[in-house]
Amino acid sequence: MSVSQATQSHGVLNGLTRDDKEMNQSTRYALASETGLDGPDQVLPTDEDISCSPDGRVRIKLDITGPNSHMPTSIPGVFTKTAKLYPDHIAMVSKPDANGNRTTYTFQEYESTVRIVAKAFLKLGLERYHSVCIMGFNSPEWFISDLAAIYAGGFATGIYTTNSPEACQYAAEHSRANIIVVEDDKQLQKILQIKHNLTHLKAIVQYDGTPNEKDVLSWKDLLNIGRNESEDKLLSVLKTIGTNECCVLVYTSGTVGNPKAVMLSHDNMLHNTKLLTSVLQVKEKSEVTVSYLPLSHVAAQIVDVMANIVLATTVYFADPGALKGTLVNTLRVAEPTIFLGVPRVWEKIYEKMQETARSNGTIKTWIAKWAKGQGLHYYMNKINGADYKHWGYIFAKLLVFDKVKAALGLSRCHMFASAAAPLNIDIKQYFLSLDIPVVDAYGMSECSGAHTIIHPKEYSMVGVGRPLPGLYTKLDNIDEHGEGEVCMGGRHIFMGYLNEPEKTAEAKDKNGWLHSGDIGKFDSNGNLSITGRIKELIITSGGENVAPYNIEQAILSELPYLSNVMVVGDKRKYLTALVTLKSNINEETGSPLDKLNPYVLKWAKSIGSSAETVSEVINSRDPIIYEEIQKAIKRANTQAISNAQKVQKFEILPHDFSIPTGELGPTLKLKKNVVQKMYADLIEKMYA
Repeated sequence: MSVSQATQSHGVLNGLTRDDKEMNQSTRYALASETGLDGPDQVLPTDEDISCSPDGRVRIKLDITGPNSHMPTSIPGVFTKTAKLYPDHIAMVSKPDANGNRTTYTFQEYESTVRIVAKAFLKLGLERYHSVCIMGFNSPEWFISDLAAIYAGGFATGIYTTNSPEACQYAAEHSRANIIVVEDDKQLQKILQIKHNLTHLKAIVQYDGTPNEKDVLSWKDLLNIGRNESEDKLLSVLKTIGTNECCVLVYTSGTVGNPKAVMLSHDNMLHNTKLLTSVLQVKEKSEVTVSYLPLSHVAAQIVDVMANIVLATTVYFADPGALKGTLVNTLRVAEPTIFLGVPRVWEKIYEKMQETARSNGTIKTWIAKWAKGQGLHYYMNKINGADYKHWGYIFAKLLVFDKVKAALGLSRCHMFASAAAPLNIDIKQYFLSLDIPVVDAYGMSECSGAHTIIHPKEYSMVGVGRPLPGLYTKLDNIDEHGEGEVCMGGRHIFMGYLNEPEKTAEAKDKNGWLHSGDIGKFDSNGNLSITGRIKELIITSGGENVAPYNIEQAILSELPYLSNVMVVGDKRKYLTALVTLKSNINEETGSPLDKLNPYVLKWAKSIGSSAETVSEVINSRDPIIYEEIQKAIKRANTQAISNAQKVQKFEILPHDFSIPTGELGPTLKLKKNVVQKMYADLIEKMYA
């Protein structure tokens, strides 16, 4: 029987007509199961390409050959296979306990525990297509709860630890949570405040410590429940699972209105993981990663959870203070082979390295400067096609680069990546000069994680690279500068937003293209650059469209003592900017302090300023520092393509942006609308 005959005989439409030539290929759809009881690696019957229903299914499009031709598999199917192949390989290493000891899990122990917890979830009343919400810092228990929810036929749903009780209530009720797993008493108290409003809730589990509240289960209690259950119910549920059903809900940031729940299928998650790992040329049973980025975010779900079960990686867990400065401690213990950081993480590492460099003597400073010159020279030649390691680079590697990487815990790392937002090109160049080529990846929750990446063998200082193999990119509504909205196509595109068909239709069109809301352009080699975001596009009162990102980056490049620049000017006569100076951080809370960063202090003294705190600078309107910022803005303005894109005024904010103070989201992205509300009076002052 031909592919066409086979698919048609099972009631699944064969072939696909696209208006866009990029996606006009010979295609077929994955064969659907006739009974729906051959799971979990089955495709369930449907003729839909979009679904917003909890029990919805979507068709899976396969190419005849190439990276999109592999048959769909499920997360339980993949994990079971990996556990059988590598039963004794270390899967997870916990953070140190009070005595400094770490707990390890082999893949056999890991998968077995997932099954035990899945049985416990079913016993506690987890229903099909309902969620298990998980709220806490990264840990083996987080991973186990995540996968157990999927095994038991539910949705794994992360809630950010920074969420308010009201935000927790929305996610839990919207996802119809039957079970909520929290880390500790701090997170538990949020749930207890809103528990009476959760109509589907049946159980609460606390995985760290012993809960003080009645009717709250400890992790030990949960395991005991699961161990006393037979496999029968779990096996019967696994048989009903389809690879084209939702298994993970990722809630968007929700900066305007309630967050949307992105529905990702088994095939979405695994297809993206397989494509990404193929480009990175990673090997099974050979890679080590560190888990510290929020698991509620799709990037950590793919790199930490999915890559772990697909490739048999070993995951070390950082402690909760990782983003406050303790991450390097875990890196030195784990010595990861792959390291993913959001731009803010790379910036903080950069700042710490700058502080260390300032304490070096004359000879060390000279050697470091020479070595960085050799490193940059080598990589610039490599970018231009001359890939050879000259003697200067080799000596610099031995004298400086290897020691720097060892101090950072990155001596074994062969892949350094940045995602979630663009990384400043000056910081990227700094790391490149130290033999740490940071590659940018681009994607979003709605495309299951990554869509494009800078290929390691085709390193580029600019842009976010080309699509992963078998994925499609086009620009919509291209303007006179060659810029348009980035649209994505492929097997990794989400099913829909849970219970929100109208919002789904805005994001995913009838031809299957995901409209990102990002503005981008292609270079002559087909590499994509992100130049702005449609929602952040400033339209001046004169009617000119201005993308603020490039302007902000230009100012930061001119004056690295600034931590943030946020351009304002929508419906205004001219552009203004809110800027923050780099300052010290409270290591316990992550909140910015008033004291200027040592790097900034040294600069301030070098130009004649006596200010030591941000408040001193602002209260005295320190003429020296204000003048230096004005000069930097003036230099950046020379790069503007029109007068409307020049910043005319600026104000220094009383403290840097952070999660505790509300300007940054859980993934360290800037909430521009929040900043504009917080400093509305200051903004008006610049337009008075």
